[in-house]
Amino acid sequence: MASHLPHPTQPPYPPYPPHPGEGAGPAGGALRHAHWWQRSWVRYGALITLLALSGLVILALVREQTGTEGFLVGLGLAVLPVPLLIAAFRWLDRVEPGPWRNLVFAFAWGACAAALIAIVANSFATRWIATSTADPVGADTLGATVVAPIVEESAKAAAVLLLFLFRRRDFTGLVDGVVIAGITATGFAFTENILYLGTAFGTDQDTGYSGIASVTAATFFVRIVMSPFAHPLFTVLTGIGFGVAALSGERQHVRRVLLPLSGLLLAMGMHALWNGSATFGPLGFFAVYGAFMVPAFGLLTWLVIWTRQRELRTVREELPAYVVAGWLTPGEPYALGSMKARRMAREYARRHLGKPAARAVAQYEAFATSLAFLRHRGRRGRASADFVVRERELLHELWARRDVARPALEYAARAAAPAWPAMPYAYGPVQWAGQGPGHAPGHGPVQMPAGPVHGPAHGPAMPYHPAYNPYRM
Repeated sequence: MASHLPHPTQPPYPPYPPHPGEGAGPAGGALRHAHWWQRSWVRYGALITLLALSGLVILALVREQTGTEGFLVGLGLAVLPVPLLIAAFRWLDRVEPGPWRNLVFAFAWGACAAALIAIVANSFATRWIATSTADPVGADTLGATVVAPIVEESAKAAAVLLLFLFRRRDFTGLVDGVVIAGITATGFAFTENILYLGTAFGTDQDTGYSGIASVTAATFFVRIVMSPFAHPLFTVLTGIGFGVAALSGERQHVRRVLLPLSGLLLAMGMHALWNGSATFGPLGFFAVYGAFMVPAFGLLTWLVIWTRQRELRTVREELPAYVVAGWLTPGEPYALGSMKARRMAREYARRHLGKPAARAVAQYEAFATSLAFLRHRGRRGRASADFVVRERELLHELWARRDVARPALEYAARAAAPAWPAMPYAYGPVQWAGQGPGHAPGHGPVQMPAGPVHGPAHGPAMPYHPAYNPYRM
């Protein structure tokens, strides 16, 4: 099948326009002399410095409260659920994997910056309430059930907001919101667990308790065994709000603001309910755990898995357009829309060409998935102004890896399901509501992306106009 496609030596589409600052003229010269604070390395350096300083301060604060021995015990116990939680969120993100730098930032923000904000703000607020009311017990209860949920969920949501604003290309839907929020909360829970477990160990050292009857064992059972998902569960509600907002059109400003705020309020409410469960009597904790936490965890797990399957279906439905234009071979939409076939393609490439080829296939799969999601947003009238530029970039990345990826994906398509249906060449025009076939509202005929040079063997490709976005609403 791949033999039907030409192999040109020149790019199959017009070259990219120069990046800002690369061209001659006043505009390029002006951008070349941008202020020092606008340079990317300055922003990255400032962010890394902020997180590093937050980490050092939070380390000193936790060690001061737990002691060196308690800190080391808390660290050893708190790290146990972290790899499992990160692996679970990475599994959810396998369809269109986000960059590792985003996840590292999210975890570092949760473990350092958010934890520092929470410790300082919670302590200050609780102390102020106790001084104002002369009721230390009531201040602790109010701090745990009202102040802590507001402060902690807001601090964790800041990481999701930053990535939503400044890494918009990597934040395209519900799964991205869930993964980023979950990783941020995992980092926050890691630091908080060090503090709680280290403090419990210090209490046992003072009282002489040990073994299963110790405070450390009880704290470990509640926080690590029973509810390692508690903080991720709360913050995922915020992530869902941002994820659904990412699916909204750029002109739906109210929706893009209200959805994240609604998710944040839900996260605060569930966090408050969880923290307040101890005030509901001896069995209050178990009642809240069984009646709210476990069902909510099950419901959200089902939601993200269903969304993951829907993403794979989107890949299978959108990529045949590029088969028609000659960019993909007929078997690729099926292989790219099946996690089993994707894995088989990577293994095939690794077996025959080594690890670099397997990495190239994985990159090809990620770029093709991004291309499918981009086209899906475009067909729904939610593409951004850089639709055509982004489409061309993704097609370029696919074309650069085609020689390695195509044989592996064709093999995977046949091996995973020998009777896979042939992808139709007659990929029909888009039917828009209130318009005739093949017409987008307010635009001319919807054009297919042009294929390489002359398109597929069955006929000429339609012209490719890089400055024209037929999907923009």
